[in-house]
Amino acid sequence: MGVVRHQDRYLQISRVLYRHGLGYFVHALGLERWVRAERVVARSRPDEPHTVAVHVRLVLEELGPTAVKLGQILSTRPDLLSPAFQRELEKLQDRASAVPVETVRAAVREELGADPETVFARFDPVPLASASIGQAHAATLDDGTEVVVKVRRPGVVEEVEADLEILRALAARASQRWSAAADYDVVGLTGDFADTLRAELDYLQEGQNAERFARNFRGDPDIHVPRVHWDTTTSRVITLERLRGTKISDLQALDEAGVDRSALAARATRLMADMVFEHGFFHADPHPGNFLIEPGGRIGLLDYGMVGEVDERTRRHLAALMAAFERRDPARIAAAFADIGITKQRVDRVRLTADAGYLLSRYEGLPLGKVRIGDIVRDVLEILRRHHLALPRNLALVVKMIVMTEGLGSTLDPDFQIGSVLSPYARRLVLGHVDPVAIARRLRQAGLDAATLGVELPGQLGRLLDVLDRDGVSVSVRTDELDPLVARVERIGNRLVVALVTAAGIEALAVLASSDPQRLKPHETKVAAVGAVAVGSLTAYLGWTARGRRRRR
Repeated sequence: MGVVRHQDRYLQISRVLYRHGLGYFVHALGLERWVRAERVVARSRPDEPHTVAVHVRLVLEELGPTAVKLGQILSTRPDLLSPAFQRELEKLQDRASAVPVETVRAAVREELGADPETVFARFDPVPLASASIGQAHAATLDDGTEVVVKVRRPGVVEEVEADLEILRALAARASQRWSAAADYDVVGLTGDFADTLRAELDYLQEGQNAERFARNFRGDPDIHVPRVHWDTTTSRVITLERLRGTKISDLQALDEAGVDRSALAARATRLMADMVFEHGFFHADPHPGNFLIEPGGRIGLLDYGMVGEVDERTRRHLAALMAAFERRDPARIAAAFADIGITKQRVDRVRLTADAGYLLSRYEGLPLGKVRIGDIVRDVLEILRRHHLALPRNLALVVKMIVMTEGLGSTLDPDFQIGSVLSPYARRLVLGHVDPVAIARRLRQAGLDAATLGVELPGQLGRLLDVLDRDGVSVSVRTDELDPLVARVERIGNRLVVALVTAAGIEALAVLASSDPQRLKPHETKVAAVGAVAVGSLTAYLGWTARGRRRRR
């Protein structure tokens, strides 16, 4: 039913791909039925000196807003695309023809209950900018505050949802026909893309993102997050404080204003590092157009539609990878790559370890502060692509954000070294990963997970046997064959108990080790005592079992 409903769009996609010499994708996406290749290829222009990457960009531009957004988001995934494709997709500009002011007035009237000239003291009918999702207008509140009013384009939600339905169908077909699509789980990537795009369509979400950044940086004199005016904000209209300043890419204007560009590069990097390593919530699109430098040197940050989060899993992945690089251990680096990467292929650990060893040899003897992070990231991503390993979305955004921040810093100051700013953050992250309390917490969770599995596994096996029995399969087991299994289960149970006791003991002792004994509260003293008893009991138990094994021999 969906295919029939979207047949015109399928036909358009097929024709555009063929016209740009990308017929392979027509076959990979299962679109052959929609167009006859020979009728379209004749209209292509083979004399054009474009690369494949350029043709891909032109296809996305021709297919409209959803495709442009897809390209922009893909440009933030260096783990999936080679540098040539990244550079080309970064050129995609989210521009669109202006929406007539009467249409804007109608949208504001529908959302806010009155014409914009009534809601605001002044409303400029000429837009500041017009993009595929929304259009921005300058306005002034009754108290004289300058604001920017963004209005979502009419019909864009319906258009995007239709394209997302088509994209899901194409991703499913590609996974069946194209091995690379299956390896990189394009169906899952499509779901991530859909979530990102829907969030950008909802201005309430953008407002909440801005407020979260404002809370995280409350009291920080180096950053200015625009205030959200909620009384004139809905899912279709958002009113934000208007920031004024010099574009961070306008080096001549910065010099004329007396801005220390080297200090500005360090300050901007520190803000980005705080987002990732301290707050766990970061701006995922830090291109120069989103930075304004105010007269006093404060950084005004714009556009909160695309954000990323560093959850506990992402933090653990980052810490494990940094710790492996710190130890210069190829096997650990390969293990971290394999643990982080998403793939449906079997990972060749021997080759991956060899690639990690070669990577280390390229940067042997160079301190972090003297190495361009972008160079290391480029080499790491090349290894990941070679082994068909994709990064989780948030980790990919972290990588892209760090690379973009280094590029911004190098533009401001050619001698800027992002490693010198990031080193303390990385060190704290790794130390936090090996902190006794953190280890105890992970051990306790592992013990609980194992205990849960031990409880659930017999029931699951029982249900499996019931199914086999209903299907007429008989199973015969002699009791003497069960003895080794029973003994093994008993040993597993003992180890689970040991794991739980060890976790509790380590956590309790960590409290004692990290505190002044004179200042311990009564309940903390009890916890430490319990930990000591637990570890002591565990030591005695291990000694007793060891003696028992020697006597049995």
